[in-house]
Amino acid sequence: MGESHAPKLEAFVFDLDGTLLDTLPDLVLLTNAVLRECGYPERTSAEILSFVGNGVKALMYQAVPEDADAADVEAAMRRWKELYPAYGHKLTKAYDGIPETVAELKRRGARLGVLSNKFDGAVREVIGSYLPGLFEVAHGECAEFPRKPDPAGLLRTIDELGATPATTAYVGDSAGDIAVSRNAGAFAIAVAWGYHEKGRLAEARPDALIGRAGELLRFAPSA
Repeated sequence: MGESHAPKLEAFVFDLDGTLLDTLPDLVLLTNAVLRECGYPERTSAEILSFVGNGVKALMYQAVPEDADAADVEAAMRRWKELYPAYGHKLTKAYDGIPETVAELKRRGARLGVLSNKFDGAVREVIGSYLPGLFEVAHGECAEFPRKPDPAGLLRTIDELGATPATTAYVGDSAGDIAVSRNAGAFAIAVAWGYHEKGRLAEARPDALIGRAGELLRFAPSA
């Protein structure tokens, strides 16, 4: 999409893992700690990467052996959440250009939010640590915010920002992020630096596919 044809949007809502922050090293460390404690084999980084994106429950159900009892999986998931404060996000880092680009979007008057399938408490904690003061709202999975691609959470976030779907971009690194954009009627921006292959993102037909954080500025209000 060329510069002259890029729509000017008033709000940007971001996915978290694989879009704003590279959290995979911490997810690998914590998940394998729980698997060891439960007596299960550890997983490789590539395997855990393939499990992320749909919340802790989906992560643990895929990480444990296929013959694991459902009650044991639920216990492993609870233990994951219990250990999260101890492991946290020490190895997490923002992707290149993200802090500067998000700050510039804010300077230009864009309304900014985060909507993630990560559990709600972790979203607020990690955003507060790595990108403080930049987002007006930040939500993760909880009773009021179902997992994407259900559009309910995105529509509520857009409303909280005082925007409309037609003037909002949802920015993410997965086909599910593109799907939730479509389901909510928002502009779908896919990022090629995250956890999912560029080819698969292109197949999902986002409204825009970008390779650098700074490219977001062409969709923002003028400087």
